[in-house]
Amino acid sequence: MVTDMRIDFAPLEGITTYTYRKLHHKYYGGIDRYFAPFISPGPGQGLSVKEVRDILPENNGGLRVVPQLMANHAPTFLAAAKVLAAYGYQEINLNLGCPSGTVAAKKKGAGFLAYPEELEAFLEEIFADHEVAAGQIGISIKTRIGKFSAEEWPELMQIYNRFPLQELIVHPRVQKDFYRNRSRWEAYADARRESRNRLVYNGDISTVEEYLRFCSQFPDEEAVMLGRGLVGNPELGEQISRIQNGEDAKALDGKRLRAFHDELLEAYCELMSGERNVLFKMKELWCYMAVMFPDSQKTEKRIKKAAHMREYKEAVNAMFTSPEGGQGRIL
Repeated sequence: MVTDMRIDFAPLEGITTYTYRKLHHKYYGGIDRYFAPFISPGPGQGLSVKEVRDILPENNGGLRVVPQLMANHAPTFLAAAKVLAAYGYQEINLNLGCPSGTVAAKKKGAGFLAYPEELEAFLEEIFADHEVAAGQIGISIKTRIGKFSAEEWPELMQIYNRFPLQELIVHPRVQKDFYRNRSRWEAYADARRESRNRLVYNGDISTVEEYLRFCSQFPDEEAVMLGRGLVGNPELGEQISRIQNGEDAKALDGKRLRAFHDELLEAYCELMSGERNVLFKMKELWCYMAVMFPDSQKTEKRIKKAAHMREYKEAVNAMFTSPEGGQGRIL
């Protein structure tokens, strides 16, 4: 039996912008909440114009959005959290999962996990704040299970258990894994046994089959967070929702995907200056979406090499319509 899990959309830096989120919501269902890409304020700095634009309520109308902060300095985190709360956000997510080497080197994201004593002191200061303590600002955490080794996880769990989190989102890899190797389900099973906070699972669910495999291992879960797999297949949340309702997942609707792509391209052309910037943004998406087009390596290379919008559009058209591009597989 497949349980009725909540489905959250994980933040991907530079990809799941408010423009992407709004259009995804327009074309696809199945998502309960969208997490905005992290904001990383410096001490004494406010939010940038770009960061504010991404979380403005008027740019996220009709969506349930959770903003995410990445910081290792409690006063900086709290100052930014209160700015976000002033915009009406009642939950702020702390990013302790980003595996980027440059981020980790600054003792942020998953890099902060290597300093458990400092992390604990950081959380103590946050939860001592009167607005947080009064429940006016809820704090959730998205975390990996360590920086170097899964052996770090038990100590981190003890730290998280000290605080009344809205929820703990667990990506069961360590920072040095990046996205290699398989998620450590045994570490997530440990979290299920030990956590005093509500859990959400994140990692390696890119297909309906992988979701069903997860359900067979953890049949009582309440929520999962999908990220790279959902960017690769924007319909994945909807397919999972159909399975939860006892329906067939159905094949991917290629015509809808094309319409989504085309409107997203048009939106970025209006928002961004210069073809080069727009092409860079769209090529990032194809790093994920190309997986839906089997045997399309040559067309994928054409997309990546396109230097002008005309070349890009010709390559995309070939991807959606030519035999090499997988016609008959998704259309």
